[in-house]
Amino acid sequence: MTTRREFLTISAGALALQASGLAAITPSNRPLDILVLGGTGFLGPHEINYALSRGHRVTMFNRGSNAGMYGDAVEELVGNRDSNIDGGLAVLAGDRTWDVVIDNSGYVPRHVRDSAELLKGRCRRYIYVSTVAVYDFDAGTSVFPESAKLADLADPSIEEVTGETYGPLKAECDRIVRNILGEVCTVVRPTYVVGPGDHTDRFTYYVDTVNRGGDVLAPPGPEQEVQWVDARDLCPWIVTLAEKDTPGIFNAAGPASPVDRSGLMWGLRAMTAEPVTFYWPGPELLSELNIDMPMMPMGSEHFVNTASMAAGIEYRSLADTATATLAWWQSQTAERRSNPRRWPDSEQVATAIARVKAAQSAD
Repeated sequence: MTTRREFLTISAGALALQASGLAAITPSNRPLDILVLGGTGFLGPHEINYALSRGHRVTMFNRGSNAGMYGDAVEELVGNRDSNIDGGLAVLAGDRTWDVVIDNSGYVPRHVRDSAELLKGRCRRYIYVSTVAVYDFDAGTSVFPESAKLADLADPSIEEVTGETYGPLKAECDRIVRNILGEVCTVVRPTYVVGPGDHTDRFTYYVDTVNRGGDVLAPPGPEQEVQWVDARDLCPWIVTLAEKDTPGIFNAAGPASPVDRSGLMWGLRAMTAEPVTFYWPGPELLSELNIDMPMMPMGSEHFVNTASMAAGIEYRSLADTATATLAWWQSQTAERRSNPRRWPDSEQVATAIARVKAAQSAD
């Protein structure tokens, strides 16, 4: 969840960019009533700031744990996606309508079913933010268009979101909203979402590590493709889908042209004046040392992005994303930066680099 400090940093950056004339945002000629399920995580601030700048009226439904982030600019409704907790969805009951619902926070099928059924017939467009993790990666393919088979949820009673259940749970949520809402539903399936405000710290790990220079443990498989989407591209585009009442299913997976892991690392290398040396480990070494490289699974998949590009998303450059991410990261408190989330252990990384060096010397 985005803290108020992080939110203010993101907002200040967006306002500075607009003031510079580089990203002037013109008001919409048809303001919408938008209901956001969520709104205080990573995507929410980017979506809501953009929607407000376009003149839309935004209502936000969540647990109220970060109330007041938007001052009086956003109507806040407090409840819970789980109907068994507190008042559940009661505050959304009735006959009130919205032009668009943007569902950022649907992870559990029961929760998603309840909200979809409750809001059916009360919105013109329901945009569900899914994920490319919904696909069946055991289906014998490495290329995934939007029509590819989704993963099955083996046990429908499972509601705990873990690394193993995340994809199948989201796949079932994905099916539910499409089955209940039909053509009213738009599904967006992002890959790794990166950029300023990214609380997962995955992409930030590489940006910060390479920027500091020295010996850098690169991800395995330098020839394997890597895909991402900047939140500053994804979130305004989601609002644009709402404005244009666009139906369909879309993989949101940049960049516009394929980039492999080597290209990613050398692209980051070009942004610093510090000397950098990359060391490329094999997956066996990482497994032995129990090192999990952020954003870089052992497999290699390609998520087809032609539909999203045809629908108007523009994937910005790696340099833009990395520069903004680094600036955001360096603006965080020293305490926050000293406690990154899910970064590899520095001693294990040093051991891996030493092992790669030793293997290179032996050759």
